[in-house]
Amino acid sequence: MKNPSSSSVKSRFTRRFLRALIKINRQKPSSSSSREIFLRYRRIRIAADKAMACVIGSRRAWSRAVLRRIKNQKRKRLADSLRRSNGIHGMKKMVAKEEDEISYEQENELRKLVPGVGAMDLCSMLDETAHYVMCLATQVQVMRKIVDFYST
Repeated sequence: MKNPSSSSVKSRFTRRFLRALIKINRQKPSSSSSREIFLRYRRIRIAADKAMACVIGSRRAWSRAVLRRIKNQKRKRLADSLRRSNGIHGMKKMVAKEEDEISYEQENELRKLVPGVGAMDLCSMLDETAHYVMCLATQVQVMRKIVDFYST
């Protein structure tokens, strides 16, 4: 498994994400209401997910699922602009009952959290999950560096 935090993936993700941030910043918010803040947060989150999924490409099931979800969400928003989401849903913690075993409930929770692993066998799902977590860690590292750069 290739490490997604390699400099190539990091630099390509950074370029894509910064381009998306520039586009987002060009859009002037009409107000500073909580709704506008939430919409901006959502745009940034989608930009980060899309940038990482595009960099990884179609090699991984999670990246294909993320791109498909973004595309479907965009279609849904265009088709039904009056319907709004109720906010951010929290994630449940997975608690291990045995050290070396993964329970059926934990496996199902993992299938809900990692995009694109719905019909995979356990071994492939765990490999896909490990790659997804490393990509998320890369996203966090890059985003922290961007914040550090602009806050000093």
